[in-house]
Amino acid sequence: MGRGRHSVLAAAVTVVCAVTLLGAPGTAFARALPDPAPPAAPASSSAPSLPPSTSPSVTLPPDQDLEAVRAELDKLYHDAAVATDAYNLADEKAKKQSAEITDLNEKIAGEQRKLDGLKERAGAAASAQYRTGGLPPEVQLMLGNDPQDFFDGAGRLLQSQRATKSLIEETTRAQQDLELYAGDAADHLRELEAGRKAKAAAKKRIKQRIKEAERLEAKLEKRQRERLAELERQAADQAQSAWLSTGILDELKGRASASGRKAVEFATAQIGKPYEWGAVGPRTYDCSGLTSQAWAAAGHPVPRTSQQQWQQLKRVDIKDMRPGDLIIYFDDASHVGMYVGDGAIVHAPRPGRTVTLAGAGTMPILGVVRPTTG
Repeated sequence: MGRGRHSVLAAAVTVVCAVTLLGAPGTAFARALPDPAPPAAPASSSAPSLPPSTSPSVTLPPDQDLEAVRAELDKLYHDAAVATDAYNLADEKAKKQSAEITDLNEKIAGEQRKLDGLKERAGAAASAQYRTGGLPPEVQLMLGNDPQDFFDGAGRLLQSQRATKSLIEETTRAQQDLELYAGDAADHLRELEAGRKAKAAAKKRIKQRIKEAERLEAKLEKRQRERLAELERQAADQAQSAWLSTGILDELKGRASASGRKAVEFATAQIGKPYEWGAVGPRTYDCSGLTSQAWAAAGHPVPRTSQQQWQQLKRVDIKDMRPGDLIIYFDDASHVGMYVGDGAIVHAPRPGRTVTLAGAGTMPILGVVRPTTG
């Protein structure tokens, strides 16, 4: 046998062996991860001990001590609002991560089918090698005495080598893609679990603070509850008057855009519906649930939480405010209302209240954002 023939034969055997190894059983490949189960309700546990209540005895003189009660209630409901924003954010992330995991699982299943097909092709090549005594037909032809058969076989062998190389590369890519998707899905599952824990912790804190506020209010007599409501109205009126005394209404000349009018119409149509933390309608709302659904109805979806709305939407100067814009309140952006014109907002205030109109200046304004630029 000539030296050239020996070289070609060696190359052919090497290629066939490579295909055989790829088709060998026992190779470990990444498996599809299960679709995420719907979030389970957090396990019940005993509530942590609460700090001593600062609420006064019902026998104390009402005015001065009811002011302290009002301040304490404001603090408790504000804390519940902050926790509600954290809950809503964790909920949004969980929905997004669940959808991404489902998509990755579909990709994993597709790559696994592709890899199984490639392994089947490699196995068929190995079986053909076995049937011909360890040598492919092209090599057998090269070992014959006919020169033409030799050249024909050499050409077919080159084609076979290219096909085998392509098969090896494709199989390698498929396995790498499969492992990448599986790794991404595992990362998303870890993030999803962390988000569920954060959501459960926020839910627990919301319920704890609301229960604490209700317990404080329950200690009051009817006349004291009425007086407390009057003190709240007075505080709101004073804050609104102070805001209006700056002459802000004289500066507000902006007219609502078409989408802004639609958002205002939707939001004001919800007046009278109860506040419920985590709710986005249609029967109950929390503050950002109302504003996000109003703008979704207007054809311009906005972020779910008041903090995200403050962070992601375009900020405008308060003197440029127009109906449909969102007013973000408190330094931590824990509350949001929609400006409807004439110095008023529509908003979902807090647990125990309903969607209502209020003065835009009744709470400390952090800033104003606009969902659209049109």
